[in-house]
Amino acid sequence: MPWSFFQRLVEERILEAERAGAFDNLPGKGKPLALEDLSAVPEDLRAAYHILKNAHVLPPEAELLKEIRTLEDLLRYIDDEGERRAMAKSIQLKVIHRDLLKHRSLSMESVRYYGQKLVHRFSRRA
Repeated sequence: MPWSFFQRLVEERILEAERAGAFDNLPGKGKPLALEDLSAVPEDLRAAYHILKNAHVLPPEAELLKEIRTLEDLLRYIDDEGERRAMAKSIQLKVIHRDLLKHRSLSMESVRYYGQKLVHRFSRRA
């Protein structure tokens, strides 16, 4: 049971930190936790969802949606008709790309992409 050993080790470290006062001045101490409703996320993906969210890494579909929303906001302020058409075409291509990404399973390329982003994100913090 290597998992139970790991759990005991973690519990011991937490108790040691608690006795040393490491948790005394945390922000939000004494306030209720704001728990997120993850009922829409499959149970086996919840841990990965939390890791990606905490690292501020978005799936390619979500990044594209963010870009689409930004371009749509910018489109409102463009007066030149040629620029408006070019921007609208760019938005359409991104929507098509996002739709294609939504209908596929996670490829090894995506796994590598996420892995590289996570390593980069965490190495910047160190």
